Amino acid sequence: MSMDKEFKNLEEQMAILEHKGLIIQDKDFARTVLLRENYFFLNGYRHLFLKSKNDRRFIEGTTFEELYSLFLFDRQFRNILFKHLLIIENNMKSIISYQLSRKYGYKESDYLKPKNFTNHPEKSRQVNDLIKKMKRQVRSNAPQHAATMHYVNNYGYIPLWVLVKVLSFGIVSELFSILRKEDQESIAESYDISVDSLTNYLPILANYRNLCAHEDIVFENKTQRTVEDTVYHKLLKIEKENDEYVYGKNDIFALILIIKQLITPVEFKNLTEEISRALSNLEYNLNTITIVKVLDRMGFPENWQDLTNITRKVEE
Repeated sequence: MSMDKEFKNLEEQMAILEHKGLIIQDKDFARTVLLRENYFFLNGYRHLFLKSKNDRRFIEGTTFEELYSLFLFDRQFRNILFKHLLIIENNMKSIISYQLSRKYGYKESDYLKPKNFTNHPEKSRQVNDLIKKMKRQVRSNAPQHAATMHYVNNYGYIPLWVLVKVLSFGIVSELFSILRKEDQESIAESYDISVDSLTNYLPILANYRNLCAHEDIVFENKTQRTVEDTVYHKLLKIEKENDEYVYGKNDIFALILIIKQLITPVEFKNLTEEISRALSNLEYNLNTITIVKVLDRMGFPENWQDLTNITRKVEE
């Protein structure tokens, strides 16, 4: 029988943390942080600071400030990722809408015809369901956007390049999976990657975009699906265990490898510089654990910054 979790006031929350070995020197500071940031969420960052899997107490000397610095690092890291995921989302919407509008017309009655999508019998239900979902998102979201209302009021339809603004990244990711093969190829070609890779990447990207938007713990998050081996794994000389790369397969580094393939070199350089600064700040505030332990938890090899200098030409 499970015990109910009872409400704990700020003093009780601090007492629990201290009982587990966390040092709280500035009680007022801790009270403010716990009230503003939520004990449950902050406590989610304790794992790296615990003695072992079996001994759930804090490593001797771990301070409240140190725990909070990891929390703040993840917030910063999450915001950096989010900004770049929005760039990818926007690019993807733009490329898909360009491809489909050019080929199938610019009115919903034209581009949302089932015959424009894959004719695989096992996907026919998914095609019809997704068209319904898109029409539903148009009805519910269109009134909140000036651009969509402008087209509805003045022309009586919404072109796809405007419609994509109100579609979620999840819907756009699913939309790609039901396109005709030649349309998928044309879109994947814009990124110079295979259709299979893009089909694999999009749901991962959509999932992380939502994680970032909802302030979930991101730095140690695992992807739902494994990313295939890339040339980057090889060039970074990532170590293997049982013939599998230990980093960049289903960790947050796998997401970085995906992003590397979908944004421009300048954008990627900005991303790595921002992550590097956030990691330096964190390293400055750590006492009981090393930054290497954090990187390991993230799936980042120690030479991860070399990724910036690997160009697409090197890969060929």
